[in-house]
Amino acid sequence: MPAPSPIERVLRFDVFELDVRLGELRKKGARLRLQGQPLQVLAALLRRPGELVTREELRDEIWSADTFVDFDHSLHNAIARIRGVLGDSATSPRYIETLPRRGYRFIPAVEEVGLRNTNSPFPARSTSDPSRIQAIAVLPLEDTSGKEGEEYFAESMTEALITSLAKIKGLRVISRTSAMQYKGARKSLPQIARELNVDAVIEGSVLRSGERVRITAQLIHAASDQHLWAESYERDFRDVLAIQSDIAQKVANEVRIALTPEERMRLGNAPRVDPRAHELYLKARYYWNKRTDESVKRALSAFQSALDHDPTYAPGYAGMADCYNILGYYNALPSLEAYSRGRAAALKALELDDSLAGAHATLGVVKRDFEWDWPGAEAEFERSVALNPGCVEAYHWRGTLFSMLGRHAEALREKTTALTMDPLSVVVTTDLARMTYFTRDYDRAVKEFRAAIAMDFNFGSAHLWLAHVYEQKGLFPEALAELKIGIDLSGESTYALAKLGHCHAIAGKADGARAILKQLHALSDDRYVSPYDIAMIHAGLRENDEAFKWLNHAFEQRSPWLGYMNIDPQLDDLRRDTRFQELLTRIGLRPSSAGTKRRPGIGLPDLRGDMGS
Repeated sequence: MPAPSPIERVLRFDVFELDVRLGELRKKGARLRLQGQPLQVLAALLRRPGELVTREELRDEIWSADTFVDFDHSLHNAIARIRGVLGDSATSPRYIETLPRRGYRFIPAVEEVGLRNTNSPFPARSTSDPSRIQAIAVLPLEDTSGKEGEEYFAESMTEALITSLAKIKGLRVISRTSAMQYKGARKSLPQIARELNVDAVIEGSVLRSGERVRITAQLIHAASDQHLWAESYERDFRDVLAIQSDIAQKVANEVRIALTPEERMRLGNAPRVDPRAHELYLKARYYWNKRTDESVKRALSAFQSALDHDPTYAPGYAGMADCYNILGYYNALPSLEAYSRGRAAALKALELDDSLAGAHATLGVVKRDFEWDWPGAEAEFERSVALNPGCVEAYHWRGTLFSMLGRHAEALREKTTALTMDPLSVVVTTDLARMTYFTRDYDRAVKEFRAAIAMDFNFGSAHLWLAHVYEQKGLFPEALAELKIGIDLSGESTYALAKLGHCHAIAGKADGARAILKQLHALSDDRYVSPYDIAMIHAGLRENDEAFKWLNHAFEQRSPWLGYMNIDPQLDDLRRDTRFQELLTRIGLRPSSAGTKRRPGIGLPDLRGDMGS
């Protein structure tokens, strides 16, 4: 394949532009979320429009010979992500045609525009003055121990440093989810800074040897590659929190951000930790961040082990609360069991340390999903943001609360704020898409869910929610295809299977829906099946009496999904029933007729344009 031209250029097709120099794909000036190998594959196709680009040519150009990956799977995912971002289809392609077993061909004409200035949708960041730093990213710290099994330590220390910096209100700090995507990335600092929309980065390394820990960190102004500050710390592991706070204060001084007395107090009040308890806590957070049923249960065990070593360790209780909440939300445990334990753990954490922003946010989730204490939930999220202005989860979860209450503009604002701090988060991107689904803007929702899938094809939740949208549009084959992917990615969870049953029901395939009902009842002998999921299938079958019977069981078990009753399109056919309004009142939601209107949106702004994604 011909080598890429050294000329810095822009390749234009249809309403899209690929800036080869910056590595950015834009649509009408708005930057789209496409990076890494998918972006490189698109560039290779654009250089040869109308021609066959073979699989072997793509492998030789993009996948180096010493890279041990499943090439077929990797190329398939890259093409799927490109199509998702472009809004293309494999069966009726407008842009990329698959030539089976041979390769791909780019269909439209491509115009080479030449040099031009990028029109970033973000506010311009400083490129020359290192003192004007308002946004920062902590790149994954390098583990220099050389020992197997120590990956968790460097990752967890990176997260902890991000958390310390995020307490500074005047500094926007990129969240862990987005920062960790640059682990091992061979990209220049200016490129990373552009992709994350930050002025500076922190990079460094960690080394733990026995009871000693050494952290080296340096602050670099990305545009000029100017090193602003560097320091190495070597202390007793008990003082690791003090090291993180010290680094945060030094960075604030270097970028000339005046800390408030409260911020200085929070950063300066770093207690010593029990080494063994803290190590177990770091391992638990490492597992928690993987967000699978199995990893969350491993995290729960590690948090408990940390508390066995130190029963006064507040972050350990906060971590347990997070685990129980997520297990309850995805029906891995009965709601009554999961959220009751989550509430007890969160309250214990705050009893020991009321300054834990994460624990307040977690308690807000309990109040939102389990207690249906809507004002109480909002107050906890507000307290979390006050303690840590960079707590992404607080904005993200508060946005969900506002959505449940029908406060759609506020929900969008919160999700948008979360995404500015975590721009590569497929979870937040998927939830932004849910906002458009709940407002019945289905065409827009398809676009947004496809953008999420383009970020991470293996994120099952995005496929499941996209299926909801296709159902409402009457596109049942497309819905069933997305459900199949979502079920496979979820490990055939009962949560996902129930969605398939509902789709069969509203598609007129009653036998298929009843077969899944039978399957779920059989599975309930061995694992938890939410009565809310059973109710949704009966609702799809228009068996209203059975639907309300199971919705009442869901109320008795405090299912978190009842909080969506006032906005979920799948329940629209039940809204006129007095039993529906009575149930809404029992969970503290104000009955509304807004959900019965199937309308194309409520004037929400273009998320991709606003977010630069």
